[in-house]
Amino acid sequence: MPKEYVGIGLLALAGFLIGGVYSTWKTAKGFAVVLGVLAVLAVGGAIAWLV
Repeated sequence: MPKEYVGIGLLALAGFLIGGVYSTWKTAKGFAVVLGVLAVLAVGGAIAWLV
C-alpha cells in the first residue's frame, strides 16, 4: 500500500470526525470536544505521514 493512501485515509477520517463535531455540538458538547481533538490528531498524523 503506498504511503499516500494512509495520509488520504487519515484526512478522510478527520473529515468524518469534524462532521461528528458539527452534528453533536448542540446536544453533547463534551463528546464534540473529544471528537474535535481526535480530528486534530488525525490531521496532524496525516500531515506527518505525508511529509
